[in-house]
Amino acid sequence: MKKIKIILVFLGSVFLINGCNESDLELTNPNQLSPETFFKNESQVQASVNAIYANLQTIGLYTRHMFFMMDNMAHENTGNPQLEADKVEYSNFSFDSSHGGIGDYWNSCFRGINKANFVLGNQEAINAIPESFLTQAKKDKYIGEAKFLRALYYFYLVPRFGDVPLITEIPEGGNGVARSPKEEVYQQIITDLQEASSVLLDKGSEEIGRATKGAAYALLGKVYLYQQNYSAALEAFNNVTGYTLEADYQDNFLEETEHGPESIFEVEYNDDLGDGAKWNSNVSGAGPNEVTFRGQEYGMFDWFNVYPADNLLDEYENGDIRFDETFYVVGDTTGAGAAITSIANDRRAGWRKYQNYYKDLNEDQASGINMKVLRYADVLLMMAESANEVQDQATAIGYINQVRERAELPDLATSLSKQQVFDAIVHERKVELAGEQVRFADLVRWGMANEVLGPFGFQSGKSELLPIPDSEISSNENVNAADQNPGY
Repeated sequence: MKKIKIILVFLGSVFLINGCNESDLELTNPNQLSPETFFKNESQVQASVNAIYANLQTIGLYTRHMFFMMDNMAHENTGNPQLEADKVEYSNFSFDSSHGGIGDYWNSCFRGINKANFVLGNQEAINAIPESFLTQAKKDKYIGEAKFLRALYYFYLVPRFGDVPLITEIPEGGNGVARSPKEEVYQQIITDLQEASSVLLDKGSEEIGRATKGAAYALLGKVYLYQQNYSAALEAFNNVTGYTLEADYQDNFLEETEHGPESIFEVEYNDDLGDGAKWNSNVSGAGPNEVTFRGQEYGMFDWFNVYPADNLLDEYENGDIRFDETFYVVGDTTGAGAAITSIANDRRAGWRKYQNYYKDLNEDQASGINMKVLRYADVLLMMAESANEVQDQATAIGYINQVRERAELPDLATSLSKQQVFDAIVHERKVELAGEQVRFADLVRWGMANEVLGPFGFQSGKSELLPIPDSEISSNENVNAADQNPGY
């Protein structure tokens, strides 16, 4: 089933990837790169679009920093003594604008936006390709993929940083762009997703791994939910069709069952291609980032830098099968045959989700398990939240019960109040989506972050947002220290 062949475009240069090693990189002189000389056929358009996908694999995003940042700030993780200091800072909210991981996250997002703008800024050249080389429907689809991905990268920025530079064209000059109000950025995200949804293909009609119509509508609904526009969210979510829950929850997180019926969009990894020079943050999609380090970092037979927090373990109801499919505890045996007789530092549990231990005894820094960005269970719970907010508790309970039934839990009573339904959604999102980088954003948008995370160092009025990185302030003439987020 795998994978999109990754072909990279850095802003101002094109790398054509035939394999996974540095020797396979062929550099095109950036001074020769222009629509007139480059966008001549489908393979060149596809190469540029593939580069936008590849950027999701950078160290700043799903290959390393993103999961530490979001899981630690949500206190789904607790650090073991060997956890690096900058990862501890996520847990106690002591980071500042010099934090390297936050800078990498910011830069990775804007690198992806720049790659999307390279495609979108050259739509005229793409549309001029003869139909015999590339049909108009395919031209529209590739442009739709670029719009979806630009929206995704901006959605990674706005909830975390608030106002950010809104860049929709290929930059001219090096002065930088000022921050735009987050409302304007959200409107651009919505516009991109609406336009993408009109041209993207349905799941099953598209090459596996590419953005689909369902992905655009799912992300659009999520954006509306974050804006508390619940009716619009429901309208978007109702267009997410053709998806069902996996019969087995764990199949969402195994390499052999990727892109299953529940998967809406995921970030591609493939350990068959090798792991290369793993820590190069500036290379995306080649050997260094064909694997994700989450398994190595979280794995209790590997570095075991973090372990599941007690508050997360205690959240599961008796009989919830998701517990056993999310964590390992003493007495378990891995699929590779290793009996767990103890856990280092006397921890209660280690992570099973996204771990290779079902088939290997260690990760060896090379997990090819894809990272889920959007899946149908998340959509069902967001539909439940939206329905509850528009006073349709019965419909909301029905969506929640679909998720609970897969977990072999009893249905919720149909007589629950709006507050009781909301409490059930908070619970279900915590256990269903554990370790999937969604809880911190949930707590912030629900206004619960200070109550839940205050004991760990969260400061209301400050910690909801990350600091604008020093590197941006020093390099962007239109962003200065006075533009920094409150408290930093």
